[in-house]
Amino acid sequence: MVRCCSIFFVTLCLFLAACSQQPERSPAIGEAFVGPLSINLRQDLTGKAPVVGTAKHGERLDVLQTRRSFTRVRTKQGIEGWTDGKQLLSSQQMAELRKISEQSSQLPSQGTATVFEIINVHTTPNRNSPSSTQLPENSTVEVIGHRLAPRVAFVAAAPTPTVKPAGQKRKPKSKDKEKEKEKSKSSSVPPPPIPPPPPPPKNWLELSTSPLVKEKKKTAVVVEPPPPPKFDDWSLIRTKDGKAGWVRTSKLSMMIPDDVAQYAEGRRIMSYFKLADAQAKEQQKFHWLWTTIAKGQEEYEFDQIRVFIFNTRRNRYETAYIERNVKGYYPVTQQQVEVSNRKDTYNVPGFSVIVEDKDGQLMRKTYAFEGYRVRVIKKEPWKRLSETNHEKPLEDLIPSNAPAPEQAVTQPGWWERTKQKLPFFSNNPK
Repeated sequence: MVRCCSIFFVTLCLFLAACSQQPERSPAIGEAFVGPLSINLRQDLTGKAPVVGTAKHGERLDVLQTRRSFTRVRTKQGIEGWTDGKQLLSSQQMAELRKISEQSSQLPSQGTATVFEIINVHTTPNRNSPSSTQLPENSTVEVIGHRLAPRVAFVAAAPTPTVKPAGQKRKPKSKDKEKEKEKSKSSSVPPPPIPPPPPPPKNWLELSTSPLVKEKKKTAVVVEPPPPPKFDDWSLIRTKDGKAGWVRTSKLSMMIPDDVAQYAEGRRIMSYFKLADAQAKEQQKFHWLWTTIAKGQEEYEFDQIRVFIFNTRRNRYETAYIERNVKGYYPVTQQQVEVSNRKDTYNVPGFSVIVEDKDGQLMRKTYAFEGYRVRVIKKEPWKRLSETNHEKPLEDLIPSNAPAPEQAVTQPGWWERTKQKLPFFSNNPK
């Protein structure tokens, strides 16, 4: 009885071990991450092949095989399938995308924009870069950065050459066999000796300096210069759920009210802010600040600063301040500033912009908006972490040396300026 039980137990263990054996998994040759919101994994390379599984954005996949622009991957659940390799991100690209999302949370918004159509959000300012998400039509995003990037043309992957194994020869056809027989027959008879080369002509020096040769030397080959590279304006945007990425600026439209946007005169609005409430009786109106650019395709973000006030008596918007022909950069910030007069100190709406001075140095100018009056109350140098605008990091957009809202910006009054000029008000009396 004991022997029968032991035999049954051993047989059961062998049966369970046989059932637990799984087919060997293909070894991974690399790793990749899903770029779009989701991708389909298909059984074969064709687009009509059945879908065997899906993978979501940011999910890690094992790369098993590559063929042309397609990649066979495996998910954590063990599902294997083919997908478009352009929709996959490398480890470095995924790390850069996470870094952009982290840094974008510190960047001030330059205004809310809406999209005209369904567009892809790219990981880098390049049309051919992988897309991290997709924006539906009429969705809203926050604009937080800008970059002028060269347009890189798509280069198709070269086909993989087929390498024949060593020692393997092509099977000769019937005609090839006849040629080989003729070669074998001709190889038995030795070839005739090679005749000696003819001597050079006696007047070879005159021929080398003939007029025809001189004219050929004088005629220079005109090489046409390559066409200038094309550039695209890209905007760094932030979605409601905190995701960040790059989209083309031409696909965005700033959501400033139409009764203010009508004064754009064909210029692109790059940033806008509410400065104060206009205190209209019938409807709610605001005083606005915006920055615009005429044509785009520039390394800087705007070339004009303009402040609109709503005239309650005339029931229309009017220009209170305008500054033209500037080279301005992000970020434009709006905050409360402190100003003082002879009696007291008080807070008023204000804003700051970064512009180039006559010497090409970047300056941060802070303005105060008092009633309908706009005036500069402070100037300070602004330094970037990088020197070229094409490769400027996102840290340059973080206003690290922006004046704090509680910092008082005071100006000496008439009596203080007079005491400084008079000698008998010196600080060192005898």
